[in-house]
Amino acid sequence: MGRLADWRRVARTHPTVADALLATVLFAVSLLPVNPPGGPPRDPLSLGAVLLVLIGCAALAVRRRYPLPVLGATLAAVVLALLGHQARGPFVLTVGIAAYTVATRTDRRTGVAAGAASALLLGAAGAATLDVSWYDPAVVVLLLWFGVAVAVGDAVRSRRAYVAVLEERARRAEQTREEEAGRRVAEERLRIARELHDVVAHHIALINVQAGVAGHLLREQPDAAQEALGHVRSASRTVLDELATLLGVLRRDDETDAPTEPAPSLNRLDALVEGFSTGQPVRWTVAGQPRPLPSAVDVAAYRIIQESLTNAHKHAPGAAVAVRLRYDPDGVTIEVRDDGPPRPADAAGPGAGLGLVGMRERAETVGGAFSAGPRPEGGWLVRAELPAPEEEAA
Repeated sequence: MGRLADWRRVARTHPTVADALLATVLFAVSLLPVNPPGGPPRDPLSLGAVLLVLIGCAALAVRRRYPLPVLGATLAAVVLALLGHQARGPFVLTVGIAAYTVATRTDRRTGVAAGAASALLLGAAGAATLDVSWYDPAVVVLLLWFGVAVAVGDAVRSRRAYVAVLEERARRAEQTREEEAGRRVAEERLRIARELHDVVAHHIALINVQAGVAGHLLREQPDAAQEALGHVRSASRTVLDELATLLGVLRRDDETDAPTEPAPSLNRLDALVEGFSTGQPVRWTVAGQPRPLPSAVDVAAYRIIQESLTNAHKHAPGAAVAVRLRYDPDGVTIEVRDDGPPRPADAAGPGAGLGLVGMRERAETVGGAFSAGPRPEGGWLVRAELPAPEEEAA
């Protein structure tokens, strides 16, 4: 079994070399003076017969590359050898091997047709040589051998096709898994980057505002300065806690049911606005009947307002900011406007910073719409419409 496995491995790795060895062995065996049992003795091999054996056996060396021409060449050589009473038993096997190869390398119809035609021609030559009828056992056995060779070749071809289909399915499944894993990794990286940007940018901006207020009031109003420094400490502690939470999410090995990610909500909107209102006048209004929103919409709305206030502090420090939140039966609408100096209209275009890009992505992720741009009367307007039908509220 070990040697057979080694031979199969060599044949798969070097098929041409294996076929050349097979042709050489058949050529040598076909020249042996062996007469078929029960048949008339064969005449001594002539030079022409040796050439026929050489042609028929040598053709097998390229049987995988040219299966039909090889079958034709071996069939012609064997038929001529039979009619000349020069054919030895092993030499007849070359046609069976060629027919087997055709069955494995072509479709079923071609393999069966080529095998049947070869069997009929060879059977006719055998019957004429032996001067017997088609029902003679020697002719019948010859035809049966051809049927077995074609059947085995067709079975091998079908198995190879089945294995190829399985391998292709496995390859596609693996490719799909890799693409899905890559997509999930990209989405997770984007989500983490967005969270880090929202958390860090907002609280650093808040710290900047309160530190500026504390520096301005330190001598004249120490109590107010002390209060501003308290906001700085609180904001610093908050950003450190949220960063630690995010890093914990990245480092954990097993999924848990405990909420470990920052979960901002519009319920904390008053604290958010209060953090900016010390150094910048911010007023906010709520229209409609407030109600619980789906968590994704709730987080998106909070982050959009948070980033809008951060951008207003960056680009319009000291300018009045108005936040309007309107609840409708179909969702919630957010408007954040400031009275700062004019800003270029392309500030929300492809070259914009991560803040506007993140806000747009958050709105589109929940199926909403987002727009940002300069106001005709000056300043800047951010508007987001987030769908949250009342029946979907949670």
